[in-house]
Amino acid sequence: MATAAATGVWGRAEQQDFRSRVRGTLLGAAVGDAFGAPVDGLSLDEIRKAHGDAGLTQPASAYGRRGAVTAATQLTLFTVDGLIRAQVRRDTGAWHPPTDLHRAYRRWAATQSDWGPDERREEDGWLAREEWLYARRNPPRACLLGLGNIVMGTVATPKNPDERGPEAAVRSAPFGLLVGWEPQLVLQLAVECAVQTHGHPTAYLSAGAHAVIVHGLARGESLDGAVQRALALLAAHPGHPPVADALRHALGTVRQGMPTPARVEELLAEGTAEGALAAAVYCALVGEDIRHGVRLAVNHGGASAAVGALCGALLGALHGETALPPGWLTELEGRPTMLELADDFAMEMTQGPALHGPAVSSPGWLARYPRA
Repeated sequence: MATAAATGVWGRAEQQDFRSRVRGTLLGAAVGDAFGAPVDGLSLDEIRKAHGDAGLTQPASAYGRRGAVTAATQLTLFTVDGLIRAQVRRDTGAWHPPTDLHRAYRRWAATQSDWGPDERREEDGWLAREEWLYARRNPPRACLLGLGNIVMGTVATPKNPDERGPEAAVRSAPFGLLVGWEPQLVLQLAVECAVQTHGHPTAYLSAGAHAVIVHGLARGESLDGAVQRALALLAAHPGHPPVADALRHALGTVRQGMPTPARVEELLAEGTAEGALAAAVYCALVGEDIRHGVRLAVNHGGASAAVGALCGALLGALHGETALPPGWLTELEGRPTMLELADDFAMEMTQGPALHGPAVSSPGWLARYPRA
């Protein structure tokens, strides 16, 4: 995988492995999000009272149905859409991925106020016309405020500079799927896109760290090795100590005995981005499989949906889509859209020049991902 990403020459087996990891990352994040949504913000006692002493062990209902996702998954899908659009626009010479991601996030913001896709223009592309996305699923205030106008936040002038929540980190897993990029560039892009809504260093550096960890997993590294790489890269960024300390705490907690909700809650602390990321990393490290890891990630008194999504993305990138529980996928809201988008992303990243290179142009592809 790493060789193909570096050379740009993809064999069939490498393409299939990459597609499986892309699918696994997107579906894993969505499964964790949907699994945690019914108990998000409840105390552990409240979860056990509602679902038994073992807590939530199977998908439950939220927003009127089982498998419903939150705004975090919606934003993750628009992250993928923005990354594809950035690659397509690269041919024009007007290449600035943070701008393309800002436009994608603004398309998401429109779904939170428009009645439906009838109001969308052709240049908005196909994802913005998916009707199921026009649902308000507890959209974070920081995201609505940060994307409420055309002004784009930057590292120097971030939006919501005091916002420390985990939402920007949750939507940042797709940056890690840029396996042909160097990890420090993945971190930087994730940071530049996180500050469009979450301007506190611990929030945007957690987003960058999550992207780098996913990047390592997508390239075939171990989870521990990917975390160590993230720690090394964080050291160059001002404001990194709280994020690095949280990740080191997660690694240390693995060696303290059997995993328990109390250990997850200790890592989660106040529920800010670095705590949610640390808790997710811990759950992914100690989880015997994806079921175990995600169950541990949501059964605690905190941000269950965010930690579940972060953990699900890590385990999906590590193991690929075939490791995801089929019973959890069957009722997952928007699954056909996620699979279509994942496959488009994998195709763009492995075969982009054949779709819109200097010598060839696919009208169908450019209709799905317009350069405008």
